[in-house]
Amino acid sequence: MRIWSLHPAYLDRQGLVACWRESLLAQKVLAGLTRGYTHHPQLARFRVLDDPLAGIGAYLRGLLDEAGLRGYRFDATRITKPDEAVALTVTRGQLDLETAHLLAKLMERSPDRVAGLPAPPDVLPHPLFTVVPGPAADWERARP
Repeated sequence: MRIWSLHPAYLDRQGLVACWRESLLAQKVLAGLTRGYTHHPQLARFRVLDDPLAGIGAYLRGLLDEAGLRGYRFDATRITKPDEAVALTVTRGQLDLETAHLLAKLMERSPDRVAGLPAPPDVLPHPLFTVVPGPAADWERARP
């Protein structure tokens, strides 16, 4: 499961669809509707919120908006709490790590999208996140 901190505009078609599906699974986990993935490290940032479902809902909303811009039809009714005002932070180190991870994926499956990926210091976060200085997140399992 990869819940990208990067802006969804950088994801290729496969990445955006996979992120949508995996984030819907994360929503189920946070709602207590599944026994799998309950200890997945990427869910830690949502669990610290007063309302984790609002957090993942805001995240899913960002994916839904990007899908709409591309002409995809994701089902908005699958988001439990799509319109809650939530804000999270992400470190620059986390964004840099994810940028390198995404770059490797794009080079393999969508090389035409590589040119659209900015240099790490210019990469924007998902609209849910505000960038703060710091290293990769403690919960991150992938390492540079």
